[in-house]
Amino acid sequence: MTANRTLIAHKCAGVIKTFAEFADVPLRQAFDVFYKSDLYIEIINGISDMHCRSDGYLAEELQIEMKKIA
Repeated sequence: MTANRTLIAHKCAGVIKTFAEFADVPLRQAFDVFYKSDLYIEIINGISDMHCRSDGYLAEELQIEMKKIA
């Protein structure tokens, strides 16, 4: 399913904000992490309808992805 671009933009903003809170990092760092992640690619390409999942769930997924890279 292809989501509306506005919906995707709001979803990305919510995930970034939630990730910054979870990881206790500044928003600028959260932006950098998110936009370089595989999760971002999955969301914008509509893979597994990731944009339908909650911001909290996606922020946790982003944390897991970052731990695998580190």
